[in-house]
Amino acid sequence: MNQLDFETFIAGLDDVQREDNFGYAFFFVGADHRLPFVTIANSDNEYDQFSNLNRDGVFRLNIGVSKATFETLLAGSPTEHVDFTALDVFLPHPEYAKQHFVCILNPTGERVETTKELIVEAHAIAAARVRRTMGNG
Repeated sequence: MNQLDFETFIAGLDDVQREDNFGYAFFFVGADHRLPFVTIANSDNEYDQFSNLNRDGVFRLNIGVSKATFETLLAGSPTEHVDFTALDVFLPHPEYAKQHFVCILNPTGERVETTKELIVEAHAIAAARVRRTMGNG
């Protein structure tokens, strides 16, 4: 899947809103735009030059997952000297790992399905947060 395919997949989830800023596509559940559940970046900017995104066709998905998923997915991964330019590898987000965000550049093969599963999980987490905020759950 390419970037547009992932954007279409994310937009097809329930009550998703998109906002573009700083070269990122931010995806939120509902009108509460404080915390995106997924972002997609496809170019470096003054705030983010970790992944060398100025390479032709390279994009990075940033996905907010549960602590358990984060720990399971990244078990055994290096915590220091991470190569954030590596393609098709799940990594801790370069800045938001403490908030349990993972990232992957240009997922392919079996990682496409895993990425989609992580996006669905992130959406469910965000939807539950919105319901709690609104007093509905």
